[in-house]
Amino acid sequence: MTIIATIFIALIAVEHLAILYIEMFAWETTGKKVFRTLPAGLFKPTRSLAANQGLYNGFLAAGLIWSLLVSDPVWQRNIALFFLGCVILAGVYGALSASKKIFFIQALPAILAFAFVCID
Repeated sequence: MTIIATIFIALIAVEHLAILYIEMFAWETTGKKVFRTLPAGLFKPTRSLAANQGLYNGFLAAGLIWSLLVSDPVWQRNIALFFLGCVILAGVYGALSASKKIFFIQALPAILAFAFVCID
């Protein structure tokens, strides 16, 4: 994989680890600052839902990190493309169902990384 693809994948993995942290461990503190469109009264009752979402973001991060650790170039590419595809789908769905901003924060970087992996 090219260095630019590797950098993009690593940054997207870190982003999803940050989301994991916010949704699983800091939903009622940092979550309120990040997700300002949600009413403050919803954070406590949705804590377990947010933690579940955070876990899924952790799976995405784990898959992307795994793709960076695989030594076989074919498998590395396939794993990266699969998990980037998952991030793209999640980002597009989030943009359509929650906020268009999610497309630019989540889907667009993954689309760029996907393209860089494909170019390699």
